[in-house]
Amino acid sequence: MTAQHLAAYTTSTGEAFQFWVLGTVAVVGALCTVFMRRAVHSALCLAGTMIVLAVFYLANGAYFLGIVQIVVYTGAIMMLFLFVVMLVGVTAADSLKETIKGQRWLALLCGIGFGVLLFAGIGNASLTEFNGTGQANANGNVEGLASLIFTKYVFAFEITGALLITAAVGAMVLTHRERTERARTQRELSEQRVREGKHVPPLPAPGVYARHNAVDIAGLLPDGTPSELTVSKTLRERGQIRDVSAEALNDLRALEQRAEERLERTAIEPATFKRPEEASK
Repeated sequence: MTAQHLAAYTTSTGEAFQFWVLGTVAVVGALCTVFMRRAVHSALCLAGTMIVLAVFYLANGAYFLGIVQIVVYTGAIMMLFLFVVMLVGVTAADSLKETIKGQRWLALLCGIGFGVLLFAGIGNASLTEFNGTGQANANGNVEGLASLIFTKYVFAFEITGALLITAAVGAMVLTHRERTERARTQRELSEQRVREGKHVPPLPAPGVYARHNAVDIAGLLPDGTPSELTVSKTLRERGQIRDVSAEALNDLRALEQRAEERLERTAIEPATFKRPEEASK
């Protein structure tokens, strides 16, 4: 047996250590992607899993796939998804609303079927010889990958592309909502607020003057209580409002106490100055 075949059949200590450590990280990240309650955390865990897969590709000599995994999937698609989730705001309560009835059970059945097919394919696989990456990358990794994609696996590649395009179109169709009524103008909305007795003037700005100007801090009324009208409705439903009313009231009490001390001090000082004048008279 030649040295090339021997290297293909054996695994070094470094490769085994890399596989078990990074494989554990990838599995933990995949499980966290499914079981995390917040969509942002799930997206971060999925990005970590994709980075680990890219390291596996690079370690096995598939340099093109490793770079594509990092640049395209992790760097572009996942980061775009992460920024969309952070900007739009998806909470755990949104995942409980089913737009299609029975989609959870259907997804569970599809997952079980895919798992059965995967284990059946792995169980029936019979590999007697390993060619390794030397033969596949004989003319270069990119050339070898291109020759396989556009010759031997061209139909599978095209079918996969068609499925991805169909999934993208289906996602746009499911998220698109047709407007069933005419959009009301600003005049109509203001007239409706007047008829319903709601807040007629513009809503007050968030934050406390000269102390806080964050959008998640409610403005304070003259009596020191926070006003919910100053904070966005989205932040109120998420429970992401910071209450600084107690801090502001404590500062106000300290200011009043200092003012009283100054007034008492100014009232005592004129009396001390008058005593020598009265004594001279």
